[in-house]
Amino acid sequence: MKRFALIGAAGYIAPRHMKAIKDTGNELAVAMDVNDSVGILDSHFSDAQFFTEFEQFDAFVDSERRAGRTLDYVAIASPNYLHDAHLRFALRAGADAICEKPLVLEPGDIDGLKVLERETGRRINTILQLRLHPAIIALRDRVAASPANGKVDVDLTYITSRGNWYLKSWKGAEQKSGGIATNIGVHFFDMLHFVYGALQENIVHMSTPTKAAGYLEYERARVRWFLSLDVNDVPEVERAKGKRTYRAVVADGEDIEFSDGFTELHTRIYEEVLAGRGFSVEENRVAIETVAHIRNAALSPRDDRTHPFVVT
Repeated sequence: MKRFALIGAAGYIAPRHMKAIKDTGNELAVAMDVNDSVGILDSHFSDAQFFTEFEQFDAFVDSERRAGRTLDYVAIASPNYLHDAHLRFALRAGADAICEKPLVLEPGDIDGLKVLERETGRRINTILQLRLHPAIIALRDRVAASPANGKVDVDLTYITSRGNWYLKSWKGAEQKSGGIATNIGVHFFDMLHFVYGALQENIVHMSTPTKAAGYLEYERARVRWFLSLDVNDVPEVERAKGKRTYRAVVADGEDIEFSDGFTELHTRIYEEVLAGRGFSVEENRVAIETVAHIRNAALSPRDDRTHPFVVT
């Protein structure tokens, strides 16, 4: 049985980590969050220690290490801008890390983390769960088997409506979340690279706190993409059914359905990590470079490469 810590225990994604730790037969020894709305712990690990002050959490981890009860893993589900610091804490505490997306906000931070891995002998594992989705793996296999000189036309649309709270939280602050393309889009950009190969062109047509759109060209695909937090962007026929989220990937007219199982992949990630097959720091580089460019790029004029959901 492995001993885990969890940083960011009150966040939206934390229950998936708690469930994955439990489902894989391991122990959550301690959790930390500056917020104390963590009653969900009782459903998974009611005996876990909990701290709202990082200094107290640090002291507990250190005392455990000195007593010979070193943590095996630190799971990191804290706000995006804190990932780099929390990863460094985990490795220096003698643990491996399992970190939520985005791994870091800036591509240059990837190199620093790789140096720290070498210095400490510990490993950073990352949550790139779409790489384990059966539908995405099947799509990648089909692309690999197709003529090498061909490119498919892809439309990627992801609308996940959020209330007024979103922009007032850390997620609405670009310097903390990285902006919408980073916070809700980085998994999809990693998936596109995973399936369609190296990124060759990155154009941004729209960038606001709640919407972003652009064009990406890969070795094997031309991709128009659109991300939104606005429920009014959900197609009317779907809104009429009460739906507030819309996710679609259309490749050469074919719908790629991967909604089922989308939220159930954390346990699979943990299984791979525990088997020594976790996704590495370097495997995040293309996606982090992609969203960093989107965050900083000047807008390009809209043309036939612009996603049809962008209203002129």
